[in-house]
Amino acid sequence: MIASSWLLVAFPALGALVLLAGGRRTDRWGHLLGCATVIASFVYGLVLFLRSDGHVTDTRMFTWIGVGDLQIDFGLRIDALSLVFVLLITGVGALIHIYSIGYMAEDRDRRRFFGYLNLFVASMLVLVLGNNFVTLYLGWEGVGLASYLLIGWYSDRPSAATAAKKAFLMNRVGDVGLALAIFLMFKYLGTVTYAGVFDRIGDAPPAVITAIAILLLLGACGKSGQFPLQAWLPDAMEGPTPVSALIHAATMVTAGVYLVARANPIYNETETGRLIVTLVGAITLLIGCIIGCAYDDIKKVLAYSTVSQIGYMMLAVGLGPFGYALGIMHLLTHGFFKAGLFLGAGSVMHGMNDEVDMRKFGGLYRHMPITFVTFGLGYLALIGFPFLSGYFSKDAIIEAAFGQEGWRGWVFGLAAMLGAALTAFYMTRLMLLTFFGKERWRDLRTAEGKEFHPHESPPVMTAPMIVLAIGSVGAGAFFALGDRLSEWLAPALGELGEAEHTAIPHSLIPWITVALSALGVLLAWLVVGRRDTPVERPENVSAVVKAARKDLYGNAVNEALVATPGMWLTRFSVYLDSRGVDGAVNGLAAALGGGSGRLRRLQTGFVRSYALSMLAGSFVLVAALLMVRFS
Repeated sequence: MIASSWLLVAFPALGALVLLAGGRRTDRWGHLLGCATVIASFVYGLVLFLRSDGHVTDTRMFTWIGVGDLQIDFGLRIDALSLVFVLLITGVGALIHIYSIGYMAEDRDRRRFFGYLNLFVASMLVLVLGNNFVTLYLGWEGVGLASYLLIGWYSDRPSAATAAKKAFLMNRVGDVGLALAIFLMFKYLGTVTYAGVFDRIGDAPPAVITAIAILLLLGACGKSGQFPLQAWLPDAMEGPTPVSALIHAATMVTAGVYLVARANPIYNETETGRLIVTLVGAITLLIGCIIGCAYDDIKKVLAYSTVSQIGYMMLAVGLGPFGYALGIMHLLTHGFFKAGLFLGAGSVMHGMNDEVDMRKFGGLYRHMPITFVTFGLGYLALIGFPFLSGYFSKDAIIEAAFGQEGWRGWVFGLAAMLGAALTAFYMTRLMLLTFFGKERWRDLRTAEGKEFHPHESPPVMTAPMIVLAIGSVGAGAFFALGDRLSEWLAPALGELGEAEHTAIPHSLIPWITVALSALGVLLAWLVVGRRDTPVERPENVSAVVKAARKDLYGNAVNEALVATPGMWLTRFSVYLDSRGVDGAVNGLAAALGGGSGRLRRLQTGFVRSYALSMLAGSFVLVAALLMVRFS
């Protein structure tokens, strides 16, 4: 079975090939093929999971790159970590594919959409199954390409085209870091395979190890939307809602967390590298929470929630042996409840003529009972309601953060607790504006002048939402009780460490976290729940809200630090090339041409002129010899 693990990638890859190359001939059944291939990968992955003991098995497929000392095989690694990701990607991915049958039913290019989804899943599987960093990079770039195609699906919208380009370019910034890290591995370690790098990393100079760790983190920040490369991720909401669920829940944004967790032997060798990962995670989780409080677009609130929750995961894996498994556990539980929340948001949009402004909703629980219940369970799991998935995974990260020594325990622990309170506030605000209160949509019209008629989505959309809601309720307890997940991941990530002392006693941390979450819920009710919400967004707001509405000036910072200097550098390079390089070449050519023209005038064709030239030359030669003789 292990030797045939390439089938995991082959199924969706073949589906993408058939759907994208088959053209209109596959329109009638293309969506069914797209779903079948991912389901087949999930079933095969489940069989491998049940037969595996979690230990590493590397399978060589063929020689991919052979240039001098650089010999790279295309191979797959089946171990505890890769199998967990295979089940997440294909399982949640299959549910999103099924949901897309109903969501994209009216799109005439639905077959091509499923081809892109299959390409996305195949690329993500290459990323997590590759047994070396170059194969990982292949999947990494494949995911970037597929995300570009899916985010810009509505190509007739300038905003969608801009968002796709922004995601592609910002990811390229991170990809440069990953590429440079791979170059350093080959230079100092002579290999790029996981086995070779992890065995030899201790022999590299400490500065090189730290540089590799930071460059890997740069790649992770780009793909996972972490500070300072988080600005592309909310704009990715321009794509269809199933794309948002796929990118933000189970696949693309988790790639950065996977990269750091997979490279754990590297990070175990550099305390500085781990500290930087933890700082990035803590900053990002607070940025996502603060901005999420100020948006009225239901999908963008969920997008910044993803930014924040990935921040929790990065914070966890930055804690090293104390947090690798915890970060993966939160990644898995997040895959359930965040996919459910995005699909729930898509269901709301489906029933509300694609409207995304929560101020135009209200009272929808009466008209969309299944969406309300499934979305509500995802909401409770996200805010850490006791004994739901988020309670087990996020609270464990908070405890591990407080377990760090010295100032780190207080800084990272308090940041994580504050994030929990803010998460409860903005998600409760979303629930109140969308499902409760006055039915504000009754007095409104769509941009085309149509009335709103909210209704429940068809079963092909609600069934995946129900399955994800069940995962939102029970996945955390399944993973956490008995340390089931951490023990399974131990062969790949090492044993989960436990801090002996914490800044706050272990027994108090869950109670304090739940109390802060309850405070966030209460504050949201006081601000939103007990008063009528105006449809028009108020402009007379505090400076903090204004900054949050502008994404805490993240775009402005990127524009000032990267985009504008890059533009000026490009202009200077063009000027230097045209006036400097081209000028020197053209000037030399002109000088040679002009000089040869002038020399040509001396060739008159008259013998007397040549004789006179020879006589003059003789006098000069004699004069020179006399000067040398008497000097």
